[in-house]
Amino acid sequence: MMWGNGMGWGAWVLMALTTVGFWALVVFGIVALFRGTGGAGPRDRDPERSARQILDERFARGEIDAEEYHSRQSLLPPAR
Repeated sequence: MMWGNGMGWGAWVLMALTTVGFWALVVFGIVALFRGTGGAGPRDRDPERSARQILDERFARGEIDAEEYHSRQSLLPPAR
């Protein structure tokens, strides 16, 4: 069946899919832009944090006991 401007139903379906695809790409681009500028994850926020500071924090939170703390501390290079 032909409509007023000579386009068949296939062309209308193609136009509708193209429009939906275009807006999906626009939304995806906006989301990707904001996710990219969100910064690093919680572990990577401070690249200056040393291994010793991380070990101290884990000990303070109670994640490791004193024996493990001292054994791991002895493996680290001396503090500057």
